[in-house]
Amino acid sequence: MNTQLPNKNIMTMKSTLIFVFLIVFLFNFQSIFAQKKEFIVVLDAGHGGKDPGKVGHNNAKEKDIALKIVLQVGEILEREKGIRVVYTRKTDVFVDLWERGRIANKADADLFVSIHCNAHNSQAAGAETWVLGIHVNRQNFEVAKAENSVILLEDNYEVKYKGFNPNSPDSVIGLTLMQEEYLDQSIQLASIIQEGFTNDLNRIDRGVKQAGFVVLHQTYMPSVLIETGFLTNVEEGAFLNSDAGQDKYSKSISSDILKYLQQITLNTVVGNNVAKNENISVSKTNTAIAKNTNNIFSKIEFKVQIASGANKIETKPYNFNGLTDVERVRVDGSYKYYLGSTSDYTEIKKVQELAKSKGYTSAFIVAFENGKKIPVEDVIKKS
Repeated sequence: MNTQLPNKNIMTMKSTLIFVFLIVFLFNFQSIFAQKKEFIVVLDAGHGGKDPGKVGHNNAKEKDIALKIVLQVGEILEREKGIRVVYTRKTDVFVDLWERGRIANKADADLFVSIHCNAHNSQAAGAETWVLGIHVNRQNFEVAKAENSVILLEDNYEVKYKGFNPNSPDSVIGLTLMQEEYLDQSIQLASIIQEGFTNDLNRIDRGVKQAGFVVLHQTYMPSVLIETGFLTNVEEGAFLNSDAGQDKYSKSISSDILKYLQQITLNTVVGNNVAKNENISVSKTNTAIAKNTNNIFSKIEFKVQIASGANKIETKPYNFNGLTDVERVRVDGSYKYYLGSTSDYTEIKKVQELAKSKGYTSAFIVAFENGKKIPVEDVIKKS
């Protein structure tokens, strides 16, 4: 009997060591993922190499102007702590649309921004920003067709794009909208960019639009395509082709990307801070603050948006990875799908984490006041 005691002691020691190892491992594992992930922005200069893109007055080429603006935007963003910039090209080389999307996806990017210039047979002018969509009318199709036609210069494009024909409206409509869950974030960024062009650069606002751009279809993150202006317009073309004009466009675009980052950070970091306060013993002062915050939030209805798109989907658990009580709302010809409804910001954060655990990694919080959607950051500022 006594001869077995040392074996038991050894087994106990081994078990203790394994337990300690697991605790240390889990602590380090959590510490690694607790660190703030850098925000990765992919900047895509349209066209390049054998593909000049649009050509305007004084032989100004879209590929050259887009590259100059992209490099300047990247230089500004790289000065910001916590931001990493990835380029699809930094020189005058041809990069196919499939490769541009692959670069963004491989980098696990948080944002994809493609920069272009426009052209027309008239003196049309102004800036517009595009997101992926199936709202294909004749005019939108022609814009997408012009940008998508570059795939005809690529080797083996029939295989790469699985029979996609840039000259066919049916092909454009048939693009699978894998980007639908990022559509609202894409529109959010596009709206900020358009506002910047209008207010800061005094450009004609041609709005935020949707069309079937292949380069946007290839990416799995919020993505926009910017048409900075018309090279074929005498005044605007000269502005785009000047150092001063490119400098102003670069500053406007980089500032708008940072503004977008600030908005989405308020939607996550601030919420995490609220959640952390739950574990702190509440003093009289903290109680007063909490009551004041609750009074503000009591008028607000928070929800988590998990998806949006043109398809009308039955809100059954089997359609939403087991999530129950999903709400479908029709908004401007498309559908938005929400989870949860509460005036408690801490509670809606928990709902957001639940949605993410079910695979909706881009789920985000939205706020309503008297049934009208309002920016979440406005609610946070009030609190």
